[in-house]
Amino acid sequence: MKRNEVPVNETWDLGLIYNSAEEAWRDAEEVKRLAGKAEKDYKGKLDNAASIVECLHLYEQMNVLANRFSHYFMLDMETDYTNSEGISNANKAESIITDCMAKTSFIESEIVEADDAVLEEAVEKGGTVSMYLKKILRGKPHMLMPETEKVLASLGEFMESPYQVYNQAKLSDMRFGDFSVNGKDYPLSYALFEDEYEYERDTEIRRAAFRNFSDKIKQYENVTAAAYNAYVCRDKRMAEIRGFESVFDYLLFEDNVSRDLYDRQIDVIMDKLAPHMRKYARLIKKVHKLDRMTYADLKLTVDPDYDPRVSMEDAEKYVADGLAIMGEEYVSMVHRAFKERWIDYATNDGKCTGGFCASPYGVPASFILLSWQNRMSNVFTLAHELGHAGHFKACNEAQGYFDTMTAAYFTESPSTINELLLTSYLEKTDPDPRFRRWVLGNTVGKTYYHNFVTHLLEAAYQREVYKIVDEGGSVQAETLSAIYKDVLTRFWGDSVELTEGAELTWMRQPHYYMGLYSYTYSAGLTISTGMCRRMMEEGESAVSDWKKALRAGSTVSPLEFAQIAGVDISTDKPLLDTIDYIGSMIDEICRLTEELGF
Repeated sequence: MKRNEVPVNETWDLGLIYNSAEEAWRDAEEVKRLAGKAEKDYKGKLDNAASIVECLHLYEQMNVLANRFSHYFMLDMETDYTNSEGISNANKAESIITDCMAKTSFIESEIVEADDAVLEEAVEKGGTVSMYLKKILRGKPHMLMPETEKVLASLGEFMESPYQVYNQAKLSDMRFGDFSVNGKDYPLSYALFEDEYEYERDTEIRRAAFRNFSDKIKQYENVTAAAYNAYVCRDKRMAEIRGFESVFDYLLFEDNVSRDLYDRQIDVIMDKLAPHMRKYARLIKKVHKLDRMTYADLKLTVDPDYDPRVSMEDAEKYVADGLAIMGEEYVSMVHRAFKERWIDYATNDGKCTGGFCASPYGVPASFILLSWQNRMSNVFTLAHELGHAGHFKACNEAQGYFDTMTAAYFTESPSTINELLLTSYLEKTDPDPRFRRWVLGNTVGKTYYHNFVTHLLEAAYQREVYKIVDEGGSVQAETLSAIYKDVLTRFWGDSVELTEGAELTWMRQPHYYMGLYSYTYSAGLTISTGMCRRMMEEGESAVSDWKKALRAGSTVSPLEFAQIAGVDISTDKPLLDTIDYIGSMIDEICRLTEELGF
């Protein structure tokens, strides 16, 4: 469907942010006014604690409004990349913010030059800006001359151009048409392929969809590679300009994550999880009686005949009941998400693929995007995104704006734990062995496959790309395909046939335009696996610890966040325990399959 053909109840209500675009543009004008006031009142005057604190509170106010109105236009754009007016509005909003950030770039430059005693006093009296002030000081060694910082800030909107090119090619220019199987035509689009055909039980249709999808995206491999090369080379140049030893150090610095922690997440999973997932792939081949196990078959469920379609009404009950352990306030939020239209679940032309949750600061709602195909896998996605909503509801209510900028390392913990809690709830609802196998199959095939396989393989691929760029090289389509195929081969071995098109998976994910974000899914799920097991064993005391962690925001490091949750990520034990847990579930699925006789 076109966006204007979508039933209103299947869309989110951006009126929860502003009643109209005019109201949003008024806030944009206020942001410009505040930026001008900051420059007029404080530029050249940040040499005492009172001025620093006052200026940062003004800057905080400016950022809150900028965050709000930019979300309004960005979210509208994400639902329809064929709408030129929506794209124009989002770009205009980004341009306004870029100008204001350039105008206020002097703030950090002047603060780092203040006397130590002044800075200590400012931190002591800063209130909601104290932690942000500490963050500025931590970055002092990488600060540039004020005019240079201003120039870089003025280029902010252009820094994101590679991602815009990627989305325009993917969501506006690609037109897939139909494909035929045994004389019958089937429609094809990005959303239909990723949300429907990858799970299609008819092997001919599934593999034909994969072949036609791959053939189409390959036509755009060079422009997509050029966009991605521009993005990673931008990161490398910024790392050099700011004096980091490597692009990895630059990308991990903001989240306060060491290179060892990052590398361990990738290396251990590539080595230790692969044997378990190869066993799972062989099981899929056996259950479905496939002639061969191909890359196009990996998303098949263990028991497609036991995969009932789920309505949005059913989904609300599943999620609310599954997350009941989190308490009445949390469950109330879940019901509000449905009642107040926080969820955009339509499937329309030009809509962003995948799923995400956005929670503008100061707005009593979150905004969840996904494409609904009435599958249990969609219910898990919904629980996942509501985990982000619950996290930022708690965080936004407890912290000032700057202290909600959580480290990417643990951002996916509150989302993935919801999937695990849903699994735990479903396991208790029916003792039937086939039902249990279905539940475990969803957990392995959705929660852990998505986060510990799909995104982890992306992370392994990204690491190789950034290594090339770090050494002064560049990447083209042929190089990117070769890297991705090598990663897939190392992980799957001879258990999966990498049919033509598998190597093009590097073209499919927006996460590549978010720094090293892909590795954080498995990192977050490692923490949430340990936390979920605590909840199951300890009950309310563990839930209380988790809520405390959710409220902490960026006032804690990734290591401290995990410690609050009772998980020690300073060692590889939580990661190895999680991999063993995945292996035990796969073993149980295999055992139940033998017991059931199919």
